[in-house]
Amino acid sequence: MKKVIPIALALAPALVFAQSLSNLETLVRSIGNLVDIALPIVVGIALLAFFWGLVKFIFAQGDETAKADAKKIMLWGLVALFVMISVWGLVKFIASALNVSTTETITVPTVPGL
Repeated sequence: MKKVIPIALALAPALVFAQSLSNLETLVRSIGNLVDIALPIVVGIALLAFFWGLVKFIFAQGDETAKADAKKIMLWGLVALFVMISVWGLVKFIASALNVSTTETITVPTVPGL
């Protein structure tokens, strides 16, 4: 913790005197693009985990421990899918309730005169 404070103080002028707001806008857009790319991949992985557990469950008909492991895999796959899709739906609901459009461009606020 003591090492973080000097580093934060050393970087403070760069944060206060942000030379270019376009860099901040580029960073926000890049993070948004990464999330847009990663979200379907992560949902697909969770769906594959569920089906992998289902396949393991079907082929483990004689072994009770293998069935229990397969049930765990299916359960965690379903939990992951539920959480991801629920959060996505909640964000869409809040965006529509607050009348926020996702098609508009991001405008970073500026300080007049700088």
